[in-house]
Amino acid sequence: MNLISQQPLTKLNIFRTKGVQMRTFHLTWLAFFFCFFGWFGLAPLMKVIKDDLGLTKEQIGNAIIASVAATVVARILIGRLCDTWGPRKTYSALLAVSAIPIMTVGLAHSYEAFLLFRLAIGVIGASFVITQYHTSVMFDKKIVGTANAVAGGWGNLGGGITNMVMPLIFALFVGMGYMPASAWRLAMIVPGVILLVLAVLYYRYTKDTPAGNFDELSEDAIASSPKAKGTLAIAAKDPRTWALFLAYGACFGIEVTFDNIAALYFSEKFGASLTTAGILAGAFGFMNLFARAMGGIVADKVGNTFGLKGKGRLLALLLALEGVGIALFAQSGSLVLAVVLMLGFAMFLKMANGATYAIVPFINRKAIGSVSGIVGAGGNVGAVLAGFLFKSSTISYSQAFLYIGLAVGAVAAVVAVMSFEKVAEVTESEVAMA
Repeated sequence: MNLISQQPLTKLNIFRTKGVQMRTFHLTWLAFFFCFFGWFGLAPLMKVIKDDLGLTKEQIGNAIIASVAATVVARILIGRLCDTWGPRKTYSALLAVSAIPIMTVGLAHSYEAFLLFRLAIGVIGASFVITQYHTSVMFDKKIVGTANAVAGGWGNLGGGITNMVMPLIFALFVGMGYMPASAWRLAMIVPGVILLVLAVLYYRYTKDTPAGNFDELSEDAIASSPKAKGTLAIAAKDPRTWALFLAYGACFGIEVTFDNIAALYFSEKFGASLTTAGILAGAFGFMNLFARAMGGIVADKVGNTFGLKGKGRLLALLLALEGVGIALFAQSGSLVLAVVLMLGFAMFLKMANGATYAIVPFINRKAIGSVSGIVGAGGNVGAVLAGFLFKSSTISYSQAFLYIGLAVGAVAAVVAVMSFEKVAEVTESEVAMA
């Protein structure tokens, strides 16, 4: 292996598959893409599940919260494992373990059992942290924002495709003669099997870093790699980490909430059929094909000219526009207007996702996994808080969206006043002395 092939790439050629960097890039976004089929595969089928299990609005809200609550802790722990155990082993193990509750959720025949399965399945959401970690170490700082955004965006695209495809898989089983109460259970076996296959592929065809796996690196290589001890404390001591924690809660947190509720919202408020509601909800996720990448690309260009300060201001602007868009969406009185406004705020939301993780790799190079984990957990904290609005029996879905829009605007103000300029990196020894 020559020296160049062991270095982070300075260009992103999405049509290239040769080399460990690009092989890892394509496998990591693909794995994240299919993780959404397991994570949110139940969402577009909730109308059927609601009738089958006799779920109330509050119980559906609890299920939505459960689907993202476990991810909060999982993302922090997974980020730490990336720094120490390595992303290759971490991702392979996560895919294999998470496939179990995904394939067996069909065994649930009560609200309580369904809630526990939903909680267990939520762990797969931590896959995002590994995807962002892996692209961060495989690409040079000049292009890392773009690489992170493209990988994250294409992976998040799974959230939209899931809303479109899972009803079709469900319909396939119904067409084979199964009753709806059995068809939704059988449909969830499909993403579980796919994740098991990806676990094997990820372990076999990726490396922790361009220079090799953590357990293969020399002492000198380890010293220059992102692997470090005490990384969680390092990340937690930096206020910029928590500003990004809030920002990601206001963009990705709302994205996963919308992925969970969109099909049901369009179905119940506007009378859309299960298939139509799934397609409309899928259009929201489908924008990840380009919108998140656009956020990373613009952030890299702004960063090259105005530094981290410019990236921070860009993120604040995108969040503010997202908040306005959600508030307007909440007031829409027709399906057509709702869809138009949804596509509008989705553009700013997904660009904000990309802009957030264009900043993350620059907070502390020695704690990329832990910073990524904490910020990623922020996304799920935002989703949990939003979930409480949707489970309330006194607040309509439209009112919940209005409150969310106002909250996102408040976070934009916090991000706008935060100083993101690069400071001296906090080290393990400094953490120990603190």
